Amino acid sequence: MTSKELLYVEDALEHEKFMETCSKNASSQLQDQTLANYIKQLEQKHTELYNKFLNLL
Repeated sequence: MTSKELLYVEDALEHEKFMETCSKNASSQLQDQTLANYIKQLEQKHTELYNKFLNLL
């Protein structure tokens, strides 16, 4: 993997981790259960994407 590709993967990992953290924070503050469940699904999706990018290394 080239250094440019590694930088891309690193950036993608940081982005997915940030989105996962934002989702956790948002879902814990919501009172609407339907919306909270949707945000939790997004959190799971970002966790999956993070793991996929991590496996590239």
